[in-house]
Amino acid sequence: MTDLTLYLDLLSQPCRSVYIFAKANNIPFNNHQVRLFKGEHLSEEFGKVNPFRKVPSLKDGDFTMAESTAILLYLANKYKTPDHWYPADLQKRARVDEYLAWQHTNTRPHGSKLFWIKVMTPLILGYEAEPEKLEPVVTEFNNTLTALEEQFLRGKPFVAGDEISIADLVAIVEIMQPVACGIEAFENKPNLAAWKKRVEDAIGAELFKEAHENVLRVKEMQNMPLPPELKERLKGRLLQFLR
Repeated sequence: MTDLTLYLDLLSQPCRSVYIFAKANNIPFNNHQVRLFKGEHLSEEFGKVNPFRKVPSLKDGDFTMAESTAILLYLANKYKTPDHWYPADLQKRARVDEYLAWQHTNTRPHGSKLFWIKVMTPLILGYEAEPEKLEPVVTEFNNTLTALEEQFLRGKPFVAGDEISIADLVAIVEIMQPVACGIEAFENKPNLAAWKKRVEDAIGAELFKEAHENVLRVKEMQNMPLPPELKERLKGRLLQFLR
């Protein structure tokens, strides 16, 4: 029995990156599901693990931590995963760190915002988002994809070089969130599509499919009943995106 527990909901991009990384590296862990759309992250019990009440979270014995990129690095270091995930070579590692720093204000929020406006508007407000709200967000996301393709992947099969790294894993799950709600991310982008295929092959097609199975059925969420307290919280956040 392992002391390591990961608190996850695979509808969340950061949770999927942690889940895939642990599975791909045969790291033993207890998978404690925290269902966001049932408000389980707001419980007092989960608050003892992560006072910010966000997933993913990690509990390793008496040690707890939050933030997906920090969790990924903790797992890579503790379990001494193959070097390509977080290379010892200073400049290759710097490329991983560079993307992980960049994505916090680019791939992650732009993909998330698109997901919220496309999927959460009908779920919470009961109607589709107006085109004038959606189109600028789609443009912003596409500009981010162009930056990933032309800057981080320029002349390389993966972000850090010839092999997959944590940076590629974080990038792919962030891109798949808008893809799940019908946004075309890889069409007419052959280099990015080829990179996606390399990432899937490196991870394993079955694991990639397993991790994304729920989010790829995201349209089913539109009729999902939400706890009233959670719905009000989500409505407040959604309205910020729609301003």
